[in-house]
Amino acid sequence: MTEGSSLSRAGRAMAVATLVSRAVGFVRLVVLASALGMGSRLLDSYNVANTLPNAVYELVLGGAMASVVVPLLVRAALTEPDAGVRYAQRLLSLLAYGLGAVTLVAMILAPWLVAVYTPGFSSEQHDLAVLLSRFFLPQILFYGLSATAGAVLNTRGRFAAPTWAPVVNSLIVIAVGLTYLAIGGTTSITSMPAGQLLLLAVGTTAGVFAQMTLVVWALARSGFALRPRLNPRGIGIRRIGRLGGWVLVSVVAAQILLAVATRVASISETGGVSAFQTALAVFQMPFGVIVMSVMTAMLPRLSRHAAGRQHAHIVEDLSQAVRLAVVAIAPIAVALTVLGPQIATLLFAHGRSSPAAIALLGTVVAAFGLALVPFTGFMILQRGFYALQDTRTPAVITVGVTAVGVAGCFAASWLLPRTNAVVGVPLAYAVAYTVGLTAAALLLRRRLGRIDGHRLLRTHARVAVAGVLSGSGAGLTVYALAPLLDSPSSGALITVTTAGIIGCAVYVVVARLVHLTELRQLVTTALAGRRFC
Repeated sequence: MTEGSSLSRAGRAMAVATLVSRAVGFVRLVVLASALGMGSRLLDSYNVANTLPNAVYELVLGGAMASVVVPLLVRAALTEPDAGVRYAQRLLSLLAYGLGAVTLVAMILAPWLVAVYTPGFSSEQHDLAVLLSRFFLPQILFYGLSATAGAVLNTRGRFAAPTWAPVVNSLIVIAVGLTYLAIGGTTSITSMPAGQLLLLAVGTTAGVFAQMTLVVWALARSGFALRPRLNPRGIGIRRIGRLGGWVLVSVVAAQILLAVATRVASISETGGVSAFQTALAVFQMPFGVIVMSVMTAMLPRLSRHAAGRQHAHIVEDLSQAVRLAVVAIAPIAVALTVLGPQIATLLFAHGRSSPAAIALLGTVVAAFGLALVPFTGFMILQRGFYALQDTRTPAVITVGVTAVGVAGCFAASWLLPRTNAVVGVPLAYAVAYTVGLTAAALLLRRRLGRIDGHRLLRTHARVAVAGVLSGSGAGLTVYALAPLLDSPSSGALITVTTAGIIGCAVYVVVARLVHLTELRQLVTTALAGRRFC
């Protein structure tokens, strides 16, 4: 089997798994919002507590996974006589002990970690978030082992388990949320029984534990010996530290932006934190489904091209990935911007969610649509630097992105009314990632000699024309339907469906008129089942 056909099969399988995972993840968001109440102080506390293990994991390991760990595992598999098995065993062992220690420290520091994110919380909200976070923080270890085992599986050409495992996680949390609804779980912080608290706390972490168990089991089934090796010699700790040092700078910068954004959201009206985090999940879903699975399958090949100094192949892969991704992502970005309120109503106006919180969520979703295209391009171009094992440049760029984003978040908190400050956060993200995309393209061009700039600019210009006209068509449809629809839920469904169909039709027609050939290539590739990039 050729490398291209193998990558094609991997990309298709991962796309399906990622699509299912994101869909189930959305059901999870809907169930939790219904059970805990969008706009309630309980959901805000739960979301902040559940953010902490992800934030700490990203600081310690998450950012280094794609940029440092995967390339090193690939090199070990290609150069070592045992195909990198012993190297992977030592790396897994080191991470297990290291992340275990980090987890214990984070649990001790939980009150201070919560305070960083929530200056607008009441004392009851803060205390509940701290209590929940001490149940959730062991997820740091589970996430780390799951991601590392998944990376080893990827280098061995096995992509299924790492992409399907999050589905198990979400299904367990969905079951927890439905059970909470069935037993009449409260949305009040002050009157929550201990049994309901334990259901939320233990059940949420059980989902991450099951995710880890599935990936580690798949690694063992692949023939990899799960043997602890306490001696870290031979895995290149200094090299990992040298490369990972700049990755840490990058991740710290990204987490600072997330923390500042959450702080601004916490000073908005009740439900601001949940509105921001839920809208962020909606914003990230199309990127995860369309782009992330391809980038995961693409990174080992980019690393091999970089090791062979085949810069022309790197440029071609990155250019094609950016162009096709932008063509696919743009109409979704337009839909979020034009239909944000209707999407929020359709997905989350259920159960115990308040109408005011849903309205705020819809506005934040619409604002996030403006950030989707620059965010997508920025994330893809970063992979070019990582494949070259250059972690310094993307770190510097990310620091700049964070500086712009933080300034924008603070500006939002100063210029907008306190109750709507969270709406300015996604606008700050849009400006920040536009700056980051431009900087990444210019610096990557200097590093590789070219970046296929003419084709990239031409494609973006044509996509912009198609996107503006399709958004206008969808917007006029929303305006025309508004007086005719009385029920918020059924009205949202009709509006999203009708405006979505009209907007997509306009996008396709205009794309053909302006000769946006990447759209035809994207459709042909999808129908033929060939590789995406």
